[in-house]
Amino acid sequence: MSSSRGRLFSDSLMEEIKRRFHYVDHDVDGRARLFFDNAGGSFRLKSALEAFAQIDALPDCPERIHQRALALQDIQTRGEDDIRRILNARNGSVHLSLTASAAMFEMVRAVMENVPGTNAVTTILEHPSSFDAMKLYCERTGKALRVAPSNAETGGVDVDDIVSLIDDDTALLSVMYASNISGAKLDIAAIVERARARKPDLFIIVDAVQHAPHAVIDLQKMPVDGINIAPYKFFGCRGAGVAWLSERLAELPHHRLAAKEKGVWELGSPAPAQFAVVSAIVDYVAWIGAQFSDAEDRRELFVQGMQRIEEHERALLSLLLDGVDGQRGLRAIEGVRVFWDHGDLTCRDFIAGIGFDKLDPTAAVRAYEEQGVIVYERISTSLYSGRMLRSFNLAGAVRVSPLHCHAPSDIARFLAVTEDIVIASRLAG
Repeated sequence: MSSSRGRLFSDSLMEEIKRRFHYVDHDVDGRARLFFDNAGGSFRLKSALEAFAQIDALPDCPERIHQRALALQDIQTRGEDDIRRILNARNGSVHLSLTASAAMFEMVRAVMENVPGTNAVTTILEHPSSFDAMKLYCERTGKALRVAPSNAETGGVDVDDIVSLIDDDTALLSVMYASNISGAKLDIAAIVERARARKPDLFIIVDAVQHAPHAVIDLQKMPVDGINIAPYKFFGCRGAGVAWLSERLAELPHHRLAAKEKGVWELGSPAPAQFAVVSAIVDYVAWIGAQFSDAEDRRELFVQGMQRIEEHERALLSLLLDGVDGQRGLRAIEGVRVFWDHGDLTCRDFIAGIGFDKLDPTAAVRAYEEQGVIVYERISTSLYSGRMLRSFNLAGAVRVSPLHCHAPSDIARFLAVTEDIVIASRLAG
C-alpha cells in the first residue's frame, strides 16, 4: 500500500534514473537548468531516442517478406503488445497517428457520425483536442454538447456533475483522466461505472495524455471504448500519438484502406521506429519495477515501476508544498498563492499551479528563466488554457510540472528561486 505522502527513490537509484535521461540538470548548452515544464513536453529517455534513430535509419519497408522486413514486423508487434501492457488492454485495436490530438479527433468523429443520440457529454477542463472535437462534431451532427463544470477547490470535475448530464440519448462521453492545468485526477473508474449504469451501451473515450506518465492505467478496471496517450510526454519522442479502441469503436466507419479489415485504423505504412520507442519506455519503467520486485511478467514489472514513479512524485509534491531541507514550501512562502491545493495528494498528478501577489504569470515565468528554471504560464487569453482558467475565475497561473527524475534537491532549489522572485518583486514594487 502506497503512502498518502509518497515514498522517495533511494539516492543511488535517483542517480541512475537521472543518467538515463537527456538534459535533466543542464540544457543543451551545458548551463545548469531546472526543467519544470514536463506537462508541456517531457524529458527524453536516451534509450528511446537511440531506438528510434537505429530503426528509423533502416530503408526497409516492413510490409515485405525479406528478413529485415520481418524483423521490423516483430518490432511493431512487440510495440503493439507493449501499448496493451501500458493500458492493460485486451482485444480491440491499436492505432498510431501523427499526434494524440489527431487520434482523438478521429475517435470522436467515428462515434458522433455513426452512433444515434441527441447529445454528447464532456467537461470544461478538457484539452482542446477533445473539447473542440466534441464541439465540432456536435455541430456537424446536430447534437447538443453538455459540459460538466469544474470544481475550483479540487481543480477537477466531480463525478456527480458528469453523470447527471448523461441520459438515454447521450451518444458519447469524452472525459480526461487528469487535468493538465491543475493536475487533479478524475475518478475514471467511478465515472465509467455510473455512466454505464445510466446507459449500458454508452460510448466512452478518455484523454490520458497528461496522466499516463504518472500512474498505472488499467482498462480492465475501467472498460472504456477509446483512450489516447502521447509517447513524447511519456519520456519518448515526438511524431506519434497512440490510441487504443474497443472492438465496437474500431469497427465503426472510419478512414480506412478498403483492403484492410474493418477494425484497422492504420493508414499507409507503419512506422516501426515509433513502436520501438514505446517498447523502450516500457523497458525503462519495467527496469524500475525490477528494483523492487522479482516478478517475471512484463506487465507486472511495468505496474510496479509506475507505482514507484507515482509514489516518488507524490513525495516530491509534498516537499514542493511543505518544504525540504530547511527551505519553506509553496504553502508557506508569503506572496505566493497555491491554486487547487487539495489536501489529498493521492488525487493529484505531479502538477502545481501558483500565482504571485506582485507578478503576473508571464512576468513570473521570465523571472524563473533568468534563474535557470523553466515553468509555463497559463493565461486566460491562451487557446490552450483560457476556457479552463475562466471556469476557475482565474486570469492566469504559473504551472509547475517536474517529473520523477527530479530529486529533493531540485525541489529545494526551485523553492529558493521562488523566494528570490518574491523578494525581487517586492523591491521592484
